[in-house]
Amino acid sequence: MRLGLFQPDIPQNLGAAIRLGACLGVALDVIEPCGFPLDDRSVRRAAMDYAARAEVVRHRSWTDFLSEKRGRLVLFTTRGATAFHDFAFRSDDVLLFGRESAGVPDEVHAAADARVFIPLVPGARSLNVVTAATLALGEGLRQIKAFPTPQPD
Repeated sequence: MRLGLFQPDIPQNLGAAIRLGACLGVALDVIEPCGFPLDDRSVRRAAMDYAARAEVVRHRSWTDFLSEKRGRLVLFTTRGATAFHDFAFRSDDVLLFGRESAGVPDEVHAAADARVFIPLVPGARSLNVVTAATLALGEGLRQIKAFPTPQPD
């Protein structure tokens, strides 16, 4: 299972996603361009001390990501058809999240193998992208029994 961010707008969210992936042993795909300068130094700064533990793969464009994609693309979107807790995740899934400001364009929707949503109370628009990714990865890893095994101290 992998986590994907489509053209993230907020560097702090990228840092939190890197930390999330590092802590759960999940690779992160970052699909550029980002809404901020993205270089190795800024990634290390955003990830703090988790950069060395994280597997971050940068894709220069949506086209590059698609050409390198392996497995099923599961898009999390308010336009999804299935609640994420009713969806059957697989170990080869890439859980994709859109831009904080604009989600994803129609071409990304069209390329998705599945479109799922996180149910919210009436009147709530959306969650922070990394909060949503945490819920998604939690459910996905639970279903495929792939949470990291704690090491004894």
